[in-house]
Amino acid sequence: MIGFFIKKAFFDGWDNLIGMVVLNLGFLAILLGGIYSMTLLGESAGLAMVLIIIALGLFSFYSAGSAHLTWGWAAYERGGWAAFVRGLRISWRHALLFWLLLALDGSLLLFVIPFYLSYGTIVGTLLSVVLFWLFIALSLALLYYWPLFYSMQGDGPAKTLRKSFVIVADNLFFSLFFAFHQIVTFVISIILAGLAPGMGGILLGQSVALKLLMYKYDWLEEHPDEDRKKVPWDELLWEERESVGHRSLKNMIFPWKD
Repeated sequence: MIGFFIKKAFFDGWDNLIGMVVLNLGFLAILLGGIYSMTLLGESAGLAMVLIIIALGLFSFYSAGSAHLTWGWAAYERGGWAAFVRGLRISWRHALLFWLLLALDGSLLLFVIPFYLSYGTIVGTLLSVVLFWLFIALSLALLYYWPLFYSMQGDGPAKTLRKSFVIVADNLFFSLFFAFHQIVTFVISIILAGLAPGMGGILLGQSVALKLLMYKYDWLEEHPDEDRKKVPWDELLWEERESVGHRSLKNMIFPWKD
């Protein structure tokens, strides 16, 4: 399953490369606004914090629309501006919670944990460790937040977040690998100036991961007595493999050699 996830995420991104770059231009504009806000910390901390919070809000709502597009890409659909706008319209409540969760996650890492560590006591250290694991758990859960909503659009924000934690707990090994995959994607994005894969590629990876995991839960619902540790991935992903096709880097770069 992991190998196919890597393949599908890559080729879905390749097939939607132009749309991904366009999405990433928007994310880069928001990033530049956030960087500018942080440069004001030395001059006016209050104004800088307000601007940073606004930038997080813009990122959250832009992610909502972008995630709707990438969810479509993972399903081999080619949504455009209309799909982006629809994503914003149906997910505004989820975007508000995502905004709050991003602020919470960032505050834990940048302010709260260092604050308790600065005491240099056992209690402060223990609290820091607990809060660090809370940061890790929330960060992992947020990887599934947007695709879970677009998969189950009847759920409210809190229910989507709760299911995100369940997905992490039920697929811990894959979630850790997936987090590593997202970090690698982020590093490659820095090298390519954020244009590709960028945040669009990161969101697409989230959509692909959740889409594949949902086959497992559909199978478990149909076979409740089966061993959860023996999921027949080859059988479940047969149709997806056919949709992606027998592609490789070689025939992608040199198609005339097929």
